[in-house]
Amino acid sequence: MKLAYWMYAGPAHIGTLRVASSFRNVHAIMHAPLGDDYFNVMRSMLERERDFTPVTASIVDRHVLARGSQEKVINNISRKDEEQRPDLIVLTPTCTSSILQEDLQNFVDRASIHCGSDVILADVNHYRVNELQAADRTLEQIVRHCLDKSLKQKTLDRSVTDKPSANIIGTSTLGFHNQHDCRELKRLLQDLGIVVNQVVPEGGSLKDLKDLPRAWFNIVPYREVGLMTAILLEEDFGIPYISTAPMGILDTADFIRQIEEIINAWSLILSTGRVHYKTYIENQTKFVSQAAWFSRSIDCQNLAGKEAVVFGDATHAASITKILVKEMGIHVSCSGTYCKHDTKWFSEQVRDLCDDILITEDHTQVGDTIAWIEPFAIFGTQMERHIGKRLDIPCGVISSPVHIQNFPLGYRPFLGYEGTNQIADLVYNSFTLGMEDHLLDVFGGHDTKEVITKLLSTDKDLEWTPETQQELNRIPGFVRGKIKRNTEMFARQKNIKKITVDVMYAAKEELNG
Repeated sequence: MKLAYWMYAGPAHIGTLRVASSFRNVHAIMHAPLGDDYFNVMRSMLERERDFTPVTASIVDRHVLARGSQEKVINNISRKDEEQRPDLIVLTPTCTSSILQEDLQNFVDRASIHCGSDVILADVNHYRVNELQAADRTLEQIVRHCLDKSLKQKTLDRSVTDKPSANIIGTSTLGFHNQHDCRELKRLLQDLGIVVNQVVPEGGSLKDLKDLPRAWFNIVPYREVGLMTAILLEEDFGIPYISTAPMGILDTADFIRQIEEIINAWSLILSTGRVHYKTYIENQTKFVSQAAWFSRSIDCQNLAGKEAVVFGDATHAASITKILVKEMGIHVSCSGTYCKHDTKWFSEQVRDLCDDILITEDHTQVGDTIAWIEPFAIFGTQMERHIGKRLDIPCGVISSPVHIQNFPLGYRPFLGYEGTNQIADLVYNSFTLGMEDHLLDVFGGHDTKEVITKLLSTDKDLEWTPETQQELNRIPGFVRGKIKRNTEMFARQKNIKKITVDVMYAAKEELNG
């Protein structure tokens, strides 16, 4: 555990609460101090939902610290069971309950004796995992619990559906554009003649989880949440899964080809007709997605070779890197993720597509990397957007953590063929183009501001004279930052503390010489 004022992935209990709250009629009880119970406000504000199962906080106060919290937790579980009659109650431990060394499993066992609802303890180590890992583990735990229960009650239906069908696993509340992506996936599957068997956890019912094994295959659109559940269903029921995110023209086509392969494999067993999706892919690429046409247009060709930095969760950062490099011809100087637990997979995906790979949870390291590279655009989280504002570099948000503006009211998927259009718009609009840069200079836009120091964690070591600042501001904006960086590098090499106009031109002569 470490103290931080910014975290890319939240604490483990947020991941557990996201999954539990995504299901219908599943109630989470969080054992935590007052102040940690902000989840309900966060969800209602960001998702703009009125009808969802709220989280209950079993507050740790001075009385609990003096007498222990056993009866309080059990009473809260029993009260919620009587009031709500949920299908499942999930007791969510927190760092506070771990520090108090309370035996929460004992609380669950005692409460289960009198409750009509099932009660489980979220099986996550809150010191070792983050929000995303906890969400993945909690979803797998809930699915396993329900399938084991159905197996004991002999209500588990293992017969596959008559028509090709799929489970969508991993879309959850507070996910980055998850609801829009789920709608686009459903539309895509409908076009392919595939029935959606179950969507979990978002909007799912525990009573329907017994039908999960009936699907022909599983779809895991995001590696961060859902992969453990898909592996469980493959190991226990032999259901194959696709973990390729259909993001961008190339990966969407690959995603559809994998579906075709799975359905045709089932056709040999079930004696059903084979499918061929080649024509569908071609039609969607040519006529539905405008991204393929746009990538060949003069507008997109103007972006060819421009530098960009990508940072986010593993799924989105890897996919956006592929789109920028393979589909739009943009040079990715650095691609990175804060998902340190998925380092191997991420590195394999982007290794040949960028100059450097950055795996870190330290936002200051990300900021310094961006400042040193000084790209034309950033594609990252809200933190990279703030970094971009400080450095006067535009940023398109492509991953959590996000702000309320990344929960749009309009339809904004990142997946599927409509997602390709949205991403193309985001990429193009994130770059400051040459004419725009010129007009900002002419009409006094943001580009005429004083250029700031380009290393976020080591400011104030050099002094620019007012005359030098004026000279620097006369330089066109699209090269001004690079000239300032080269001048500062020259000054540090020569151990010069005050940068004058003479120093600036000396740096230019040495660089050109």
